[in-house]
Amino acid sequence: MRITPLDIQSKQFPVKFRGFGVDEVYSFLEVVREELEELLRENASYKEQLNRADAQLQEYRNMEVTLRETLLTAQQMVDEYKSNSRKEAELIIREAELKADTTIKEAQERVVKVHEDIVELKGIRRHFKEEVRRLIESHLSMLEFDKEREGAGANEA
Repeated sequence: MRITPLDIQSKQFPVKFRGFGVDEVYSFLEVVREELEELLRENASYKEQLNRADAQLQEYRNMEVTLRETLLTAQQMVDEYKSNSRKEAELIIREAELKADTTIKEAQERVVKVHEDIVELKGIRRHFKEEVRRLIESHLSMLEFDKEREGAGANEA
C-alpha cells in the first residue's frame, strides 16, 4: 500500500492515557507529510526529466540510424560512381585503341598505295625515258641520213 501526503495528514491516532503528545505527533506527521510531498514532487520531476531524456535518446537513436543509412547510401553512391568511372574510362580506352588501330590501318594502306604509285611512276618514267631515247635515236638517225644524203648529193654534183 502506498502512503500519500493526504493519508499522513488525515491519519488520526486514538488518545490513550500516558500516550504520546498529540501536538508533537501531529507536528511530526506534518513534517513527514511535507517531506513526502517534496519527495513526490522531486520524483515526478525526475520522471518527467527521464521521459524527456528517453525521448531525446530515442530521437538521437533515430538520427543515428538515419546517419548510418545516409552514410551507407553515400558510400554506395561513391562505389557506383567509381565503378561507372572505371567502366567509362575502359570504354574510352577501347574506343581510342580502335581509333588508333583504324588510323594505323589507314596509314598502312596509304603507305602501300604510295609504294604502288611509286612503282607505277618508276615504270612510267622508264617507259618515258625509252620513248625519249627512241625519239632521240630516231632523230639522230634522220640527221645522219640527211647528212649522208647531203654528202652523197655533194659528191654527185
